[in-house]
Amino acid sequence: MSNEMLNLLFNGTLETIYMIVVSGFISVLFGLPLGIILFITQKNNILENKFYNKSLGMIVNIIRAIPFIILLVALVPFTRLIVGSAIGINAAIVPLSIGAIPFVARIVENALTEVGQGLIEAGQAMGASPLQIIKKILLPEALPSIINGITVILISLVGYSAMAGAVGGGGLGSVAINYGYLRFEPKIMLGTVIILILLVYLLQFLGELLSRKFNYKV
Repeated sequence: MSNEMLNLLFNGTLETIYMIVVSGFISVLFGLPLGIILFITQKNNILENKFYNKSLGMIVNIIRAIPFIILLVALVPFTRLIVGSAIGINAAIVPLSIGAIPFVARIVENALTEVGQGLIEAGQAMGASPLQIIKKILLPEALPSIINGITVILISLVGYSAMAGAVGGGGLGSVAINYGYLRFEPKIMLGTVIILILLVYLLQFLGELLSRKFNYKV
């Protein structure tokens, strides 16, 4: 493989990692509190609110139901408004983030649901406020499950970033289409596939490592 090909793969890998890290951070930044709200506003929970729970749940479900390729195209005007362009790695981060936020929210909600109701009731009996229950009981107890869920989201973002790259988003997807497929370079195609597989394995390894670290029950 020539130096030019290696440079293409290297730069594409850096762009893909950048998209995954930034979109992953944004999705957790917004998805985590959204998931907490979905949980605490459930029936018979610490801040029960049927209206907020049903309204937010409906929005989350609608976005989750939209295939990413359709979301990618539908968000083009919004992407242009935010970053000034509909192509490039920064433009790809917008649909990647918006597409991942509802999945993070549901993962967080489900992880919090696994926390024993007795722990929440014990916190309430001791006079803990809803915020204290969230910070001191719910999040620490659910953290390993949340980390495992976010790991799955990040792995999904690897595939989504390649899809975004295929339509002008940059990264390994762009390298695979523009140089591997259109220029009939099988080595480029093979290289991108291998790198994407390695990224998935790396994310899985790091996710499991962090999950075990914060799982005091093991």
